[in-house]
Amino acid sequence: MENTNLKKELLTVIKNINDFPIKGVVFRDLTPILSHKGLLKKTIDQMLIFSKHLNFDCIISPESRGYWFGAPLAYASNVPFVPARKPGKLPRDVISQSYYLEYSNNVLQIHSGDIKPNSRVLIVDDLIATGGTIAALIELTKKSNAIPVGCIFCASLSELKGIEFIKSKYDVPCFKILDF
Repeated sequence: MENTNLKKELLTVIKNINDFPIKGVVFRDLTPILSHKGLLKKTIDQMLIFSKHLNFDCIISPESRGYWFGAPLAYASNVPFVPARKPGKLPRDVISQSYYLEYSNNVLQIHSGDIKPNSRVLIVDDLIATGGTIAALIELTKKSNAIPVGCIFCASLSELKGIEFIKSKYDVPCFKILDF
């Protein structure tokens, strides 16, 4: 399952930005993946390999960087995509979940009914740090009476132990292309 060539290619384009968004944080800027010809396709293709055995019928991703990977993966998998947004961005009735990030607190919301009961939901994000955002997505999935079947990330900040947190708290398998 490991794609060493893809990892090397990603590491050559991803930028490290010191002290962003606050002092002491090294921000991993994954936006260059989108502007390098073929790299987003290779990344989505690897995510398809990770996800093929999960038997999912829906994908949920958080705004905004999760959309870069979740929506194309949903398209490639021919399943619905559910966008999770910050408060005040969705026009219909919503389900909400608060969460804690590496450096702030926030809330995610989805439209009520967008995840159908008993759906098998795959959670996709660009990067996992502490696991707070992913825990919120799992909780939104559960509030929708659906089943979280796995999580996929382009990258993991392994020192923050987000994957370990998700696996221990929710017993949901997690896959990532590379670690920082």
